[in-house]
Amino acid sequence: MARKPVNKLSLDQRVLSFIQENHLVNKGQTLLVAVSGGQDSVCLLHVLYRLQSEWGIKLHAAHLDHRLRGKESIADAAYVAALAKQLGIPCTVKKANVRAWQKAHGVSLEEAAREVRYDFLAETATKIGTECAAAGHTLDDHVETILLHLVRGTGTRGLRGLQPVTLRQSPTRELTIIRPLLGVRRDETAAYCVEYHLKPRQDSSNLSLEPLRNRIRLSLLPLLESYNPQVKEALQRTAQIAGGDIACLEKEAARLYRKLAVSQGETILLDKTALLKLPVSMRRYVLRLAVENAAGNLKDIEARHIEELVTALQKPAGKQIHLPYGLIFSVDYDHYTLGKDNASLIPFPMLDGEYVLEVPGATIIPGWQIKATIIKAGLNNVIENALIAHFDYRKIDCELTVRGRKPGDRFQPLGMQETKKVGQFMLDTRIPWDWRDRIPLVANGENIIWLAGYRIDERFKVTSGTEKVLRLEFRRI
Repeated sequence: MARKPVNKLSLDQRVLSFIQENHLVNKGQTLLVAVSGGQDSVCLLHVLYRLQSEWGIKLHAAHLDHRLRGKESIADAAYVAALAKQLGIPCTVKKANVRAWQKAHGVSLEEAAREVRYDFLAETATKIGTECAAAGHTLDDHVETILLHLVRGTGTRGLRGLQPVTLRQSPTRELTIIRPLLGVRRDETAAYCVEYHLKPRQDSSNLSLEPLRNRIRLSLLPLLESYNPQVKEALQRTAQIAGGDIACLEKEAARLYRKLAVSQGETILLDKTALLKLPVSMRRYVLRLAVENAAGNLKDIEARHIEELVTALQKPAGKQIHLPYGLIFSVDYDHYTLGKDNASLIPFPMLDGEYVLEVPGATIIPGWQIKATIIKAGLNNVIENALIAHFDYRKIDCELTVRGRKPGDRFQPLGMQETKKVGQFMLDTRIPWDWRDRIPLVANGENIIWLAGYRIDERFKVTSGTEKVLRLEFRRI
């Protein structure tokens, strides 16, 4: 049975209640209204027109001709301009070459149209002295967005669908998008337009099955409704529950982030030990927050990016993940680093020259304190981290030095039967190229006994016959 549309007063009241409950509009505010000419945006403009006197708000309509549908697009723009004039609402109409923007940025036509449209709205909002634009998204758009997110695999956050308020960040300005019709169904906006003889435009591209959103609207949703006629309501409930749960998780993640994250210039350092103690689900939220702070927004950051970061947490030092916006996530020994400046992400200071170690004793070299201790075998021989190593002291036959790598350097990595070039070991271990010259090499004469942070030499390891142990520890200073 077809659902009966509510009467116009009921729709007006529901929109007004939604605005008040979600604090979308302040009295006396100037509000930009995005009007495509379709039934939803036309309904939105008319409802706000009816409410403007009561709320003391000032409206300004905005329409962008995407130049994608020829004469139909031109007619849409003319219709919106005429409707705004009829209602006594100022209107800005602009043309944009969306296909050229799409070609220049290498994105889908749908994404290009969205980006150009929101840039136009942000620009127009600035010109009229507001930071807020109203969009005509309905409950149906909300449900379609949830399904779109599920199909694309955007994670649990995608279950929230559209939000009543969204802050959109562009390189030059911020724009607050409000959605007063998010509790209204599409058939209700159609009934409203009929009631007020508004005769909105029909967008023929909405019938195309090429865009994924249209396939969801025209094919997937009808199929789901054949299984559950109330599937839209069910998805809306899911979104409300997910939204509440996610809000709590985000609040806790923000609290934890303040405790374990430190900013150094444009680089973010995350405490490795503290982050690994968190449940995996909370790690995701903290990492997402770190990326958002580093990038300024989460646009183009997908669930797969966050999952790559979660997986990388358990990788050895040197592992790097490249993200949008030129961000690099690096695994260090005590921290994870996130930033754009490669040099600031390297956990090793510059290493110039060669330095003799005091054994036993402490040696200070640029960026490091190196402590050498002689202990009995089997006592306190626990290695707490990769910057601590133990050696058979009897096999140390001359002074120890610390230096960077040299051409032709070789050593016998622990567990191997043959020697190997240091450069080849670094390549095989996937140590980032710009780290390699900074890694301290501990040498006993011509023999390299340790690539600090990575591997000791097999020939100098502690064995059952070891009596005295040399313990070396590097500490950053």
